[in-house]
Amino acid sequence: MSYSVNMLAPLDLLAFESTAPKSIGAKEEAIRKQLGLKPIRYYQQLNTAIDTPEAMAKYPQLTARLRRIRDQRAKERDEGQIG
Repeated sequence: MSYSVNMLAPLDLLAFESTAPKSIGAKEEAIRKQLGLKPIRYYQQLNTAIDTPEAMAKYPQLTARLRRIRDQRAKERDEGQIG
């Protein structure tokens, strides 16, 4: 059995993220329609993309902000502050 996984290039993910709607519902709908991904899969790929050198070079402020948010949430999870 083979599985097809939509993998987008890191720069494509960051280009989308930089122009994506700000509201969660609208953003998740855009992820499904424009990228053909489930939101959870999009965020998994985005978390990997923000650590790539090409993404950091092209989108330095966006990648820094997203890494800061990711790291803060991981810290809160580790400390048992969020579910």
